[in-house]
Amino acid sequence: MDIITVQEVEFLAFRLAREHLSFDEPIPDFSTRFPNVLESCLVTPFMKFEGKSLYPSLSAKGSILFYLLVKNHPFQNGNKRIAITTLLVFLHKHKRWIKVDSQEFYNFTVWVAQSPAELKDEVVMGIEKFIKSHLVK
Repeated sequence: MDIITVQEVEFLAFRLAREHLSFDEPIPDFSTRFPNVLESCLVTPFMKFEGKSLYPSLSAKGSILFYLLVKNHPFQNGNKRIAITTLLVFLHKHKRWIKVDSQEFYNFTVWVAQSPAELKDEVVMGIEKFIKSHLVK
């Protein structure tokens, strides 16, 4: 399964956003991200234990990727926006997409961001359910 690289996140979430989108808040320079947090978010979905993937399916990998990008705050600003974009790119690389109203997707992302850390497992399961229920080829 194809991973998402730091370079892809930088290109998609920062360079393209700066060139083509306008926001009320400035997008900080990519180099201001918190050291190693993004890298950790990107490798976690592909971790194995005793040769078995901890996140065996596309939706499981996408769920933990999305959760970590929202909750671990690898950037000073734009973590929810970057999480949505990165999830969409990850799914696109695997010839899938999420068909959902943009406001519903935003509201769902805010729900994830506001969720208590002690409910991580339940929230990740909720993300996986959300992905599965909106996933299209």
